[in-house]
Amino acid sequence: MSGEQNILIIGAGPAGSRAAEVLATRGLKPVVVDEAPASGGQIYRRQPASFCRPAKLLYGFESAKAEALHQSFDNLRDLVDYRPDTSVWSIEHNVAFTFGPDGVRRVPFTALLLCTGGVDRVLPMPGWTLPGAYTLGGSQIALKAQGCAIGKRTAFIGSGPLLYLVAYQYAHAGAKVAAVLDTAKLADALPVLPGLFSGGKTFFKGLWYQNWIRLNGLHFKRGVRPISIEGDVRVNGLRYRIASGAEQRVDCDAVAFGWGVKPECQLAELAGCEMRFDRMARQWLPKSDAEGRSSLAGVYLAGDGAGVMGADAAEYRGELAALALLDDIGEAVNTKRRETLKSRLRRLQRFRVALERALPYPDGWAATLPDNTIICRCEGVTAGNIRQSQSFDTEEINRAKAFTRVGMGRCQGRMCGIAAAEILAREKGIPLSEVGRLRGQAPVKPLHIGIAGKAARDDPERAASI
Repeated sequence: MSGEQNILIIGAGPAGSRAAEVLATRGLKPVVVDEAPASGGQIYRRQPASFCRPAKLLYGFESAKAEALHQSFDNLRDLVDYRPDTSVWSIEHNVAFTFGPDGVRRVPFTALLLCTGGVDRVLPMPGWTLPGAYTLGGSQIALKAQGCAIGKRTAFIGSGPLLYLVAYQYAHAGAKVAAVLDTAKLADALPVLPGLFSGGKTFFKGLWYQNWIRLNGLHFKRGVRPISIEGDVRVNGLRYRIASGAEQRVDCDAVAFGWGVKPECQLAELAGCEMRFDRMARQWLPKSDAEGRSSLAGVYLAGDGAGVMGADAAEYRGELAALALLDDIGEAVNTKRRETLKSRLRRLQRFRVALERALPYPDGWAATLPDNTIICRCEGVTAGNIRQSQSFDTEEINRAKAFTRVGMGRCQGRMCGIAAAEILAREKGIPLSEVGRLRGQAPVKPLHIGIAGKAARDDPERAASI
């Protein structure tokens, strides 16, 4: 091994947990920074210490995997420097800037593993900012981590595996499900059935959730198009259009919506990784090779933050990235194991491509969105504002940002950036790739004024760029 190694892993979901395990068992002691209070990530989010629900109830078919991942990470507690409830808000010159229970910290590193996961892809609709409207991921967190539903009568709309999983989890927990509405059509899935079968148990579990929803009499429709979430002071209904074109309405006091998961890439960009446009993801992602090496020496990518492929793939990619890191610092690694992991990932990639085609992005969304629909909640920017920005002869999203303030608020475009790019591309009649991306800027997550003040005192030069 050449020189002292200061290894930082950001994220302790399936990818980060497996990467930490590989490194710790080889005698290295990585720093693991995790926003959650305990490891597991979103998919295997742990319940609060005061809760005692059995794993089977929390994780269903995945309970054995969840417990195994939790246990393996817990066994590493003396072998890693684990920092839960801690966020990384910037990366510069091989230093990560964090805030958490220990306050503001600088974490220098010689190698960085980004296991930042993903977040709901938000496609706004009229009424989506009403109280009672949640993303699918947010509604799942409420159920898993807080033991409560987001409403007494919840409607679920969108597309992707999470739609069926969360609706099933709510119904199975005893919550009232008003409707499950999928924007994808059955006809979308038929041409890609061979690819879907390559998903093995994962595919059949998805079918099981769908069939359970139907057989238990829940209001279920495919091929719908959302019109609006309705309500005065909070949600009281959801209007949508069925395949025939007719409008329908479902009474509800909460709506959970989402169209798949998008990778979290801001930290990779701040670290200096080269980005590329991914047509399937419909966004810019950090470049990486088959083993997780980014374009930047010493920076590795794993899990959904490098491209959404699910929890199993995240574990494989976390292990593979850790093995690549070991190889790069002169440690012997198991070549056969690396090839096995890459083979498994190729199979899962075939499944993922088929799944994206079976549950496609809703074409026409950007064209039909009313002008008065809020896109950027932080700055109150509407779809009409973004469309009007093209009158300044701009085809680039950062220019639209300058004219409209879209993406300038607390979330730094994490929620609205992709939707704004879709609208601008549609309005200009150009490919989405030509619109570009909102450039990552620190802080990638909101900082309260006390943290910003301490950063200014401790590191005035760094704080000046916030």
